[in-house]
Amino acid sequence: MPEDILINVTPQETRVAVMDQGAALELHIERLSNRGLVGNIYVGRVVRILPGMQSAFIDVGLERTAFLHVADIWELRQQLEPARPIERLLFEGQSIVVQVIKDPIGSKGARLSTQISIAGRMLVYLPQDKHVGISQRIENEADREALREKIIRLVGGDEAGGFIVRTMAENASDDALTNDIGYLRKIWKDIQIRSKTVAPPGLLYQELSLAQRVLRDFVNPDTARIVIDSRENFQKLATFAAEYTPTVAPLLCHYTGENPLFDVYGVEDEIQKALARRVDLKSGGYLIIDQTEAMTTIDVNTGGFVGIRNFDDTIFKTNLEAAQTIAHQLRLRNLGGIIITDFIDMENEEHKSAVLFEFNRALERDHTRLTVNGFTALGLVEMTRKRTRESLAHVLCEECPTCQGRGEIKTARTICYEILRELLREARQFNAREFRVLGSVSVIDILLDDESQGLAMLSDFIGRPISVQAEPSYAQEQFDIVLM
Repeated sequence: MPEDILINVTPQETRVAVMDQGAALELHIERLSNRGLVGNIYVGRVVRILPGMQSAFIDVGLERTAFLHVADIWELRQQLEPARPIERLLFEGQSIVVQVIKDPIGSKGARLSTQISIAGRMLVYLPQDKHVGISQRIENEADREALREKIIRLVGGDEAGGFIVRTMAENASDDALTNDIGYLRKIWKDIQIRSKTVAPPGLLYQELSLAQRVLRDFVNPDTARIVIDSRENFQKLATFAAEYTPTVAPLLCHYTGENPLFDVYGVEDEIQKALARRVDLKSGGYLIIDQTEAMTTIDVNTGGFVGIRNFDDTIFKTNLEAAQTIAHQLRLRNLGGIIITDFIDMENEEHKSAVLFEFNRALERDHTRLTVNGFTALGLVEMTRKRTRESLAHVLCEECPTCQGRGEIKTARTICYEILRELLREARQFNAREFRVLGSVSVIDILLDDESQGLAMLSDFIGRPISVQAEPSYAQEQFDIVLM
């Protein structure tokens, strides 16, 4: 099916939506203040070695030190026995050229590798390697071998370095491949020159911007148009495409409408829905999606849907629709890691098989690596989806300051009882003339109404007056006790 790619550009951020039949399949957001790091190459300094974890922390000039595991020390492991521990390979204070292979997520720093790879339009250059690899998506063995022989012939034997052939190279001409080879080798030479002059920690090479990566990575044979709403960036991308991706250049379109591009295509509404915990199904059922640190859980409910024949058919139809919607939501929200789906219980084994088949079929269009393990003994479907970048919610949202990420807050009455207990503690520790309670309006209302007698009894018990004061700016769980 033909896909459109929409690019919304502002000075602060770039947003990309991959559209299919009017619906957003994927959303990518890159902010100037928080640009992704994967692909960046740095000269870093080893600041700490952890023998127990066989890892090292590397300072590459980021907010948090980055993480290098012994398995990712490519050149050194090629020269020494595989069993050598990391403390025999690196030493603190050592300068080392590394590449980010995984962005910082949550409290974890970026993950690094010493194996450098530089992506082009059709090829990935491996300057320290020697072999030519072929993308797994090119499945025909004869085509794979023909491509391998072509690349070996075009590369020649004069310069070191290996290549991985991307899917886009399957039907590429010799001239296009030769241009890509020359472009990638020039980038590597520039990196080598900079590495000799830049003191650690320092940036040697920065990956392309999101808009440029769209032309390199997102375009596929199904792409019909690439619509950009900024004239300046349309011209920049047109220049970039003419030089590096000439086959993509004709797909570029400049949007000149008065209404915002994402409003016209309904993407803004899709973004708001993708941040909601509840996702409604057309049948009347709904999903509840909870994203936690350990895993993502998805609960399927029938809601108001009533089947036309019997309850089993109602459950089956809801689960089938849920399977398609879940696959869409995983891609749209970019949910990764362990994902547990609790479909509505089905007694019929044929229904279970059909739902699982539909789920796997819907996931086939997802380009991210994933595995589905099927139904467990408890009737849950377990799967994993590779984490490649922060989820949409982590990019656009932050922890609620009121509930601290719990998703719920204590009731006003619960806070009242906490205040009464805290007053007793304070009275035993401090000899104050009076205690004044500052709290939210809802909490103070209860203290002055339902709990007024309890407050008066406590005042008599501690032998000190207690006054209360409502603070409209206070959240429900927030309170202070002032000693007068």
